Amino acid sequence: MASAKGVLPPGVIIRSGRWVWTTLWQQMMAQMAPRSQAGDYRRPPSQFRHLITPDSPYSPGAQRYSLIVSYGCPWAHRTLITRALKGLEAAIALIWVEPSPEQGGWAFTTPFRGCQTLAELYRQVDSGYRGRATIPVLWDQQKATLVNNESADIIRLLNGAWQEFAAQPQVDLYPEPLQEAIDVLSDRIYHAVNNGVYRCGFAQTQVAYDQACGDLFNTLDELETRLTQSSYLLGENLTLSDVCLFPTLVRFDTVYYGLFKCNRRRLQDYPALSRYLSQIYHLPGIAATCNLEVVKRDYYTNLFPLNPGGIIPAGPDLSWY
Repeated sequence: MASAKGVLPPGVIIRSGRWVWTTLWQQMMAQMAPRSQAGDYRRPPSQFRHLITPDSPYSPGAQRYSLIVSYGCPWAHRTLITRALKGLEAAIALIWVEPSPEQGGWAFTTPFRGCQTLAELYRQVDSGYRGRATIPVLWDQQKATLVNNESADIIRLLNGAWQEFAAQPQVDLYPEPLQEAIDVLSDRIYHAVNNGVYRCGFAQTQVAYDQACGDLFNTLDELETRLTQSSYLLGENLTLSDVCLFPTLVRFDTVYYGLFKCNRRRLQDYPALSRYLSQIYHLPGIAATCNLEVVKRDYYTNLFPLNPGGIIPAGPDLSWY
């Protein structure tokens, strides 16, 4: 049947729309999620890695340092959990940011040091900085500078550097006899699970996605087996490995299962991981670090290439934990 005069046939519209969208999607993803030649997501390394030690320019002190964080970010969530477990709320203040698609990154909820965005603060500290402005950030208020933006470093510092100011100094999430085991397990969790969900969601080829999805669920299967034998990943006491895993698990069914295509299984389909998640969630101070409505809003409305309509799904029901 001939098409009406002046109306493009549906096939032309579809092919044109697909080409335009694919081209724009690839350009946006290149900025948001750097990729390898095979289309696998490559997270850039953190560049500020100073430590807090008594004999360094950054010595421990109460109310000298702040954490720049957001509820939505799983890497920042690690630091909120460690701060709560150690009882460092009075010693280390929080500075809040939220994602801003218009600004192309994190924006302060209240302007900080004359900056509207985190990128402006990074450039204020280092005018030549050209990397990504990421959180969490350990900020030195005394020197007005950025100390560290690597979450793995920051949680170790929170565990040990502020002992004299901690309300819960007896909590040791990085005990010396387990440090090697914690480092090895946390590294495995990082690559396959923490960053693995992003490798699924940000994959730009089918091969890259299939590899990331396989790594993710093979590792979750292994962790499920491990947690049938102990309360926590390395025995009966919580460690930094658990702190690293929890933020991904608590976001899994809400965000990663649907938006990031991690839909081989839900987290609640794993009995031991489900029990483990609920157990940690109910530890003193942990629930207050979890704002899943903000998490869902931030992911579904700000990751435009993954959800162009910005529609926030109604579910899931999280009453099970």
